[in-house]
Amino acid sequence: MNKYVLCVFVAYFAYLTQVQAQVPSDHPLTWQEVRQRFEKTNPSLQAAQISVDESRAQEITAFLRPNPNFTFSTDGTQVAPFEGVWRPFAGTQYSPNLSYLHERQRKRELRLESAQKATGVAVSTQADLERTLVFTLRAAFIQTLQQKAVRNLAKENLAYYDHLLGVNRERYKAGAIALVDLDRLELQRVTYESDLQTAEVNLRTAKIQLLTLLNDRTPVEQFDVTGPFDFSPQIIPLDEVRQTAVDTRPDLKAALQSVEKAKTDHRLAVANGSTDPTFGGWYTYNPSFNNPFAHQTVGASVSVPLRIFDRNQGEKKRTELDINRNERAMEVTRAQVFSDVDSAHATISSRLCACGIRFSFLTSTVAHLSWIS
Repeated sequence: MNKYVLCVFVAYFAYLTQVQAQVPSDHPLTWQEVRQRFEKTNPSLQAAQISVDESRAQEITAFLRPNPNFTFSTDGTQVAPFEGVWRPFAGTQYSPNLSYLHERQRKRELRLESAQKATGVAVSTQADLERTLVFTLRAAFIQTLQQKAVRNLAKENLAYYDHLLGVNRERYKAGAIALVDLDRLELQRVTYESDLQTAEVNLRTAKIQLLTLLNDRTPVEQFDVTGPFDFSPQIIPLDEVRQTAVDTRPDLKAALQSVEKAKTDHRLAVANGSTDPTFGGWYTYNPSFNNPFAHQTVGASVSVPLRIFDRNQGEKKRTELDINRNERAMEVTRAQVFSDVDSAHATISSRLCACGIRFSFLTSTVAHLSWIS
């Protein structure tokens, strides 16, 4: 009975520990905390990392040497008596044979080089996926901050309008306005309530999107983020942004690495067109030779396949065409990089210009009102 109670107590304690571990913290998450949690829990990033590990495992297979072949054969065993004599194992010969395929023209090294470049492409692809997902995560984070600001503004507008309604109710009681005017003001309050409800829904939607990227099941009411929500008027010159994109964009790097891998695959296809000799050697015990004293002998062989017909010319042509295809794909990727940079830079510049016009108009309006007053 005591053991049963102890087991129940241990199980209940473990359950409480698990529940407490699942309870999220009360403080809002900063951008650094959100990104750290994203890198640990996002399944897309984890799957991409597994693909990189698989590619590294293929490097081991690519650099393996061919295994030698071992053969053991016997001959000369007497299976039936002859002229009254039956000595079955007197003339049996034993011959172990060992052979090994030698790969020429650096086939093994080229296979390793191709596998290593495939790993480089996988790493760059994984970095590009992380860049895209982090951009989406950052957009969802900023969207959440924006919807929080809109929600707070909607609350302030509603509170201010309630204060305005209170003032107008006092005016109605004093006879300063009619009941129709007060009802009209009361009806306009619905607009502010609708704005607040819309802001609440948009905030929940932004939090749900952020939680989806984090692969988190925390209730929306218990999840919150914090951070600066300011606008910076600084903008980097277009040429500098272009150069930075060319140097750091992982998708462009993956395209360049794909071209280099295609060139290595072509060299490997050419190398695979060469013949690979097989060297063999054997030892024979008690052979049936004309030499009665040749009781133990050794032998050797070299086997070279005849390549009368080149059966690898199709692979050579395919890998040569693959180089051109990857070069064209690299140019497409480079053009896409410049398009992304130019369009983003133009969007930021236009928004900065619009903000500057609005700020100038607001400043001139305030100055004009100050002059009138």
